[in-house]
Amino acid sequence: MKIRFSTLICFLIILTTLNIQAQNQEDYRVVSAAVPFLSISPDSKAAAMGDAGVASTPDANSVYWNVAKLAFVENKTGVSVSYAPWLKDLVGDMGLMTINGYKKVGTNRAITGGITYFDQGKILFTTNTGTDAGQFHSREFSIHGGVTQKLTQDLSMGVVLKMINSNLTGTGSGNPTGGKPGRTAAGDIGLYYNRNRPTKELQKTDFAFGLAIQNLGGKINYGFSQYFIPANLKVGTSITITPDIHNKFNFLVDFNKLLVPTPTVDGSLPNVSSIEGLFKSFGDAPDGFKEEIREVMGSIGAEYNYDNLLAIRGGYFFEAKSKGGRKFATMGLGLKIKEYYGIDMAYLIPTNSGNPLANTWRLSVNIILNRNNASTEAIVE
Repeated sequence: MKIRFSTLICFLIILTTLNIQAQNQEDYRVVSAAVPFLSISPDSKAAAMGDAGVASTPDANSVYWNVAKLAFVENKTGVSVSYAPWLKDLVGDMGLMTINGYKKVGTNRAITGGITYFDQGKILFTTNTGTDAGQFHSREFSIHGGVTQKLTQDLSMGVVLKMINSNLTGTGSGNPTGGKPGRTAAGDIGLYYNRNRPTKELQKTDFAFGLAIQNLGGKINYGFSQYFIPANLKVGTSITITPDIHNKFNFLVDFNKLLVPTPTVDGSLPNVSSIEGLFKSFGDAPDGFKEEIREVMGSIGAEYNYDNLLAIRGGYFFEAKSKGGRKFATMGLGLKIKEYYGIDMAYLIPTNSGNPLANTWRLSVNIILNRNNASTEAIVE
C-alpha cells in the first residue's frame, strides 16, 4: 500500500521539504522540529504585531508568550478563545483553536491553563493501484498549565507544564506507515521585568523586558523514529508611552531562536538527546557564528490604544532566507464590545510571492470574568 497525504502535504512542506533542500544546498540549512503547531502564534493581538509578545501587556494568552507576565495582570480572571484557519490558500480543512485562561491568586501570584488544538484535516489512504483504502483525520493538541509569582515589585517568574499529543497518520492496519501517535511532555520557564506602577501622573513612559525558554522536553516518538520538539528561546522588550488619559502607544521588539540542532553539511541531524541538542544549538552551525545569528528570527510591532476601546496594530516578522525565508507584515484591530468583552482581529500580508501563509487571519474573543476595579482606579485617579 502507499499513502497519499491530502492535507498532511503542508506539514511535509514545512518539515521535510526544507530539510531535503538543506541536503542539496550547503548554505540552506533550515532548523526544524516536529509538532510545529507549538510555534504558531495562537492569539490575534500578538499576531497583529508581527508575532511579538514576550514583553507585551499581560493577558490570557501570556501562557503562550511568557507566563511570567501574568503576575502583573490587572484583572482577577480572564479567558481568551482564538481561531485561525491555517494554510488556507493550499487546503481548506486545517485550523488552529486555542483556549487560555488565568486567575489571580492573591496580589502577587496567578495560575493559568489552556488547550491548543490543531486540526490538520483528512488523510486519504490508497493502495498501489490507487484504490481508496480509507481515510484518517489528523489532529494534534497540547494541554498546558502554569503558575507565576512576583519575586520583587518589578520582577516575576513563571513555569508552565504541558502534555503534547500528535496523531498524524492513525494506528492499526489502515495505516501503512507503521506509525503511532506521538506523545511527550515539556515545560516553559519565563522571567518578566516591568517597572510600570500605578501613578497619578498622566504623562509617562514605561518599559518592560521578557525572557522565556519554552518546550523543554523529550523527543516525540511516532513509532518509527524520534524527533526534536521546537524548544526555543524568546527575548523581547516593550516601551509604553502614555501622553494623556485617553491615548497610549506600545512598541515591541522580539527575537526568537530554536534550541534544536542545526542540520550538518550533508543535511543530517546529530544523534543527540534533546538536552544535549539544546546546548549544542548555540554553536553547532557549520558556518559558525554568522550562521548562528541567521537562525535568530525577529519581530517588531506597534499598537495605538484609544481609551481602552479601540486598538490599531501593525508589525513585521523576518527570518533569514537560508533559514526558511519567512517574511510578512501584519495588521489588526482590537475592539472593546462591552465592559467585560472584547474582540481582536489579525491579518497576515506576505512580502514574498508564493508564501503559503498568504491570507492568514486570526480571530480572538476576550472575556474578563472578574475585573480588578481598584487597580484601574489607582491608575486614573
